[in-house]
Amino acid sequence: MSTKKEDKLKYMLEAHKSGVPFLAGWLEQHGISRDLQKRYRKSGWLSSLGAGAYKRPHDSVAWPGALCALQEQLAFPVHAGALTALSRQGTARYVRLGGETIFLFSGTGRTLPKWFSDYEWGAPLEYIRTSFLPEDIGLSEHQEQNFTIRISSSERAILECLYLAPERMDLVECYQLMEGLANLRPKLLQELLESCKSVKVKRLFLYMADKAGHQWRTFLDTDRFDLGTGDRAIVKGGVYVSKFKISIPEELANV
Repeated sequence: MSTKKEDKLKYMLEAHKSGVPFLAGWLEQHGISRDLQKRYRKSGWLSSLGAGAYKRPHDSVAWPGALCALQEQLAFPVHAGALTALSRQGTARYVRLGGETIFLFSGTGRTLPKWFSDYEWGAPLEYIRTSFLPEDIGLSEHQEQNFTIRISSSERAILECLYLAPERMDLVECYQLMEGLANLRPKLLQELLESCKSVKVKRLFLYMADKAGHQWRTFLDTDRFDLGTGDRAIVKGGVYVSKFKISIPEELANV
């Protein structure tokens, strides 16, 4: 290994953010070829996280750091959403029994790198590919210890929770989350709901917003929302809510 290339790698290792892996393609763009990457791994300068991803030998990498690498090094349009985003912001005040699932969202037709999806992050990983909301609305930068990751704002995250319900999230749990969201921004909510393609999500959101009675609800112009036509059975044999033409679980109706 030439002194020049060795010095370059040393500089990259020292300048890199702790907890964020190095992706093979990014290293190539910075002059570290695939052959050199293999040599660095064999010599102990880099440690493999899986095909296409490395870390410093004594560095600890958790899923937020890996997500940061996807977003910054690959410009991969994926973000932490739903309950994961609310938990990161301190909005979800409790952890689910059995551990908290990592919910990541991206548009349809995209695939997480195998090293990311196969790695054991210490919690179940749910990768949701959907276009029910535009990819570029309602996202925010969340500060971790020494790097930032892109996550859903509270306004977008609660809509993502409802998108996952009732199969992957409980509707009563969603309502309990809604009760704690007293400071949502009406302007952003209006934009999200107008662009939302899921009638189920919009009807459930408005039902829960009315039930929670937060002040921001009065500022939403529901005439601009496409709420579809006909009934929607969120669950079979549930309680029918005529205002929004949805059938919901009895536990939610009585909470």
